[in-house]
Amino acid sequence: MFWFVFCGEDLLLTNEFTLPRGETPPVEARACSVIRLPELEGEECRTFCAAPPFPETLKPLNLRKCFRVLPAAHYAMAGKARELLYWDANSKYCGVCGGPMRFHTDISKRCEHCGKEVWPPLAIASIVAVSRGDKILLVQSRNFRADFMGLVAGFVETGESLEECVRREVREEVGIEITNLRYFGSQTWPYPCGLMAGFHADYAGGEIKLQCSELRKGGWYGPDELPRLPGKMSLARLLIDDWLRQIGREDVEASIVDF
Repeated sequence: MFWFVFCGEDLLLTNEFTLPRGETPPVEARACSVIRLPELEGEECRTFCAAPPFPETLKPLNLRKCFRVLPAAHYAMAGKARELLYWDANSKYCGVCGGPMRFHTDISKRCEHCGKEVWPPLAIASIVAVSRGDKILLVQSRNFRADFMGLVAGFVETGESLEECVRREVREEVGIEITNLRYFGSQTWPYPCGLMAGFHADYAGGEIKLQCSELRKGGWYGPDELPRLPGKMSLARLLIDDWLRQIGREDVEASIVDF
């Protein structure tokens, strides 16, 4: 059995940077209930929260950094585990009658009083790589914790399509128009419960005017002048790397510094 044990945003790994395994949990489940996950490589999986102290055989590692040490399937399951733990902690009581909520299935809860059933919500966002000839639009959000540049992104509003969200966010954040919008791919983003849809688009007109309440800086960058960029775990970086391939500059990828 695989154990996905979290302490805040950190996942407990062995000293070999692998998931703990065994029939019994590696530490005591103190802070929340144990939640069942789908099977992984033919083995059962469980997740729960724990508090220190931890044995010397286990070390906490931030979930984002786990991307670099865990196999892709293990990292993906860790993300699912973190989302379920976050949802469990924030859905203890019914929003209709205030009664206690209990797990009804592995991914749903039901109110013990009124029977209201709920599922984990997703915060859906769009992100876009806007190109202008051999340059790409890069911006720095005020939410970024380090000095790197990313892409225009934002959450989808009620009654809005993904494509409408992209166009609105570009207008609001940088004041330009885009065309030739095309879907690239999606990515779960368990920080704490997101789903991101990625797009490519071409510049259509206007001058950059940054939304200062959202962005610190932004501009057009060519392949030989790229600043520090998001890590390869992110959809933003996948889009940027794909743009480099489209313009025939795959050689640049290896030299880019990740945040």
